[in-house]
Amino acid sequence: MIFGFGRPTTMVTADEAPPGRAQTLPGIPETHEVLGTSLHGSWPDGTQVMYVAMGCFWGAERIFWKLPGVVTTAVGYMGGFTPNPTYEETCTGRTGHTEAVLVAYDPAKTSPEFLLKEFWENHDPTTANRQGNDVGTQYRSAIYWTTPEQEQAARQTREAFQKVLHDNGFGDISTELRSAQDAGTFYYAEGYHQQYLHKNPGGYCNHGPNGMTCPVGIVRQDQLPSQQDVLPPSEA
Repeated sequence: MIFGFGRPTTMVTADEAPPGRAQTLPGIPETHEVLGTSLHGSWPDGTQVMYVAMGCFWGAERIFWKLPGVVTTAVGYMGGFTPNPTYEETCTGRTGHTEAVLVAYDPAKTSPEFLLKEFWENHDPTTANRQGNDVGTQYRSAIYWTTPEQEQAARQTREAFQKVLHDNGFGDISTELRSAQDAGTFYYAEGYHQQYLHKNPGGYCNHGPNGMTCPVGIVRQDQLPSQQDVLPPSEA
């Protein structure tokens, strides 16, 4: 893993970004290592997709594949300029991308609000271009939506969690809010990054509860998962 210090904390321009490549990166698997579902589509009818970035994508992805109603997850690069960037290129901060997580979910079993509750509660959205010792624009916090409902949830949960942050002595949220169309293509990361912490249980993870709660009143009670939907301890 390439961490940290000395990475650019100001966004590059398209002219400054490396040229990238026309071909997708080799070795990207077809199937989710944990869920057994496709990483690339052919999901059940009605499946919706949202993209989030909250620092290193290894730990972020694990948060979401555990959630009820999630069909699949994948890690990749989004929000920048370089086509089909490599991990090494992205970690220079010169491609403009975030380390992003694709979250495909069944809206009959979960909701954007519930997914974003996990997003807000498991990183620090007030540290621009940084999560802990991970410094650089690739580690910035972001939500990229694909539906009007996701956009509404992003804006409403942001407003609600901002009050919680202020009440606890934190500053303003720096999270980037954009449509996925505006953010551009989600480029799948190399195969070894996909479900990395399942393959390497002792691997680096910079995510966990930040000690604050995103108000659950935003989420309709009929959208909250039932206890029987939650994964058993052996799968958590």
